[in-house]
Amino acid sequence: MSFLIDDDRPIFAQIAARIENDILEGILPEESQVPSTNQFAAYYKINPATAAKGVNLLVDQGILYKKRGIGMFVASGARAVLMETRKQQFYEQYVVTMVQEAKKLGITFPQLTEMIEKGATE
Repeated sequence: MSFLIDDDRPIFAQIAARIENDILEGILPEESQVPSTNQFAAYYKINPATAAKGVNLLVDQGILYKKRGIGMFVASGARAVLMETRKQQFYEQYVVTMVQEAKKLGITFPQLTEMIEKGATE
């Protein structure tokens, strides 16, 4: 399992994020079966309903789908959808904030670019 449940987000959201990360990293390829809610519940020692809430969040987004009597599977195109969603979140959470802060500090675009390049090589 790729992370421990210990941050400030609700547990069901952490379960959903864990599945998303596994899809993005190729651990869960498209059309592969995801662990059952009972497996998540047992591993993390949580209520199966909490695990189901995280899984159902991804079903509602079209990332996972249910095969009746078999379990949940990663939908075709799920990785591309997640990549686009995460890129937009990255832009909104980091890039916009960084540019706003750079403007406050009088950092020019060339200076900002230099800082980013330096950070990428360290």
